[in-house]
Amino acid sequence: MSDLKTQKLLQLFYRESERVRLLELGKLPAPDGKEQDELQAWLTGKRDFSRAELTQQHWIKTCTAGYTTELVLHPNGSLDEFTLFRRQKTIGEWQLVNGMLELVIYKDDNRYTSTVVANQGSSIHSAIEYKNEQLHAYLKLAQTRPQVS
Repeated sequence: MSDLKTQKLLQLFYRESERVRLLELGKLPAPDGKEQDELQAWLTGKRDFSRAELTQQHWIKTCTAGYTTELVLHPNGSLDEFTLFRRQKTIGEWQLVNGMLELVIYKDDNRYTSTVVANQGSSIHSAIEYKNEQLHAYLKLAQTRPQVS
């Protein structure tokens, strides 16, 4: 596992554990013995995304900053994001890196980035989001059911 992937997983673990706060990647404490055991248990509930599953359906994205949007991931690596009710569109790009979904979304003069980690037993996944390279929000992304042709 790459060091960056390990850091991103540890950052998300700390947010989803009892600490329940966002920590900067560069300021993550090393897990102590108990936390190391909890981290290993938490990791068993995670998995890698497959490229095929990413473009087969739309996604619903919601965050602690209060926004809910719909994401469409296109096979060419581009993405469209729409506000759920007003249908205002923003654009971005995505890629699969080390089994995690990397998102970059551009809105006005802002650049939002996040790394989504897949859950093993659920179609609701999670991430930490940065706005203009500043720690911003905790996200949940839910896969919707694929359309049947």
